[in-house]
Amino acid sequence: MDLQVVDQVAELGGWVAEGGVVVLSGAGLSTDSGIPDYRGPSGSARSGTPMTYQSFTRDPIARRRYWARSHLGWRNIGDAKPNDGHRAVAHLQQLGLVDGIITQNVDGLHQAAGAHGVIELHGNLAWIACLDCQTRTPRQQVATRLEQLNPEFAGVAQRINPDGDAELADEELDGFVYADCPACGGMLKPDVVYFGESVPPPRVAKSFETVAAARTLLVLGSSLTVMSGRRFVLRAVKDGIRVAIVNRGVTRGEPYAGLVIDAPLGIVLPNLVETVSLISSREVRI
Repeated sequence: MDLQVVDQVAELGGWVAEGGVVVLSGAGLSTDSGIPDYRGPSGSARSGTPMTYQSFTRDPIARRRYWARSHLGWRNIGDAKPNDGHRAVAHLQQLGLVDGIITQNVDGLHQAAGAHGVIELHGNLAWIACLDCQTRTPRQQVATRLEQLNPEFAGVAQRINPDGDAELADEELDGFVYADCPACGGMLKPDVVYFGESVPPPRVAKSFETVAAARTLLVLGSSLTVMSGRRFVLRAVKDGIRVAIVNRGVTRGEPYAGLVIDAPLGIVLPNLVETVSLISSREVRI
C-alpha cells in the first residue's frame, strides 16, 4: 500500500475500533473470489441486456434463454469461495465491532466466510423460489434436474455477471429445457431480485433500521450507482452517521463520505483487521 492508503487505513481503523459499524457490500468485494464486477477496474459494464422480471414471467422464450445462461453462471457462482475481504468482515463481526451486514451481492460468500445475520438485499442465488406456491428449493437440486433434462447441453459462457447470468451465444441456447416446480408444477425463478422487481419492503425496512443504529456505515466494493444501495448512504448522512467507502474506482457516494479509500479490498481489509487489533491491544495495556 502507498503511504496515503496506509494513513487512510489507520484512520478507518480508529473508526472501526469504536464499534457500531454496519457494512454495506457490493460486487467489488467478491471479485477476488472470481466473480466479476459490473463496473470499475475489476470488470466492465454488462454488455448484454439484463433479464427483467416482466420478460421472465411473460415470455417463455426469454425464460428458457435465461435458465440456460443462469445454469452456466451458477457453476461459477456456486463454486466460488470467500476471499480475504469476506473473512476480514466476518472477523470484525466476531470481535463485536460490526453490528450488521447489508449486501447487494447474491453469492452468499459473507455467510460462507462465517458472518451471520446478513441482510441480502437482492436475495441469494443458492435458492430457487416457485412464483405460484412460494416453495423454496436449494439451487443444487434444481441444477441436477436441469442437467438431467439437458444431457446434451454443452454451452460455454463468454462472461459471467455478478448476478450469475452468463453471456452465451444465441445458437447455444436453442433446445434448452427448463424445470417447473416439483411441488405444484408452477414457475420457478432464482430467489433474487430482477431488474424491474422491487426489493421486498420488510427487507428494506430492516436495512434502514440497521443503518439507523450505526456509528459508522462502511461501504465495501460498491460504486453506489443504483439507488438500491445509495439510499442507505443518503439516510446515514441525514442521520449524522459517518460514512467510509473502500472501493476500486469512483463511486457516487464520495460527496457524502468522510473517508474514501481507492485501493484493492483484498489488501485494505486484512490490513484494517490488523490495525484494529493493534488499537485494541494498546487500549488493553492502558
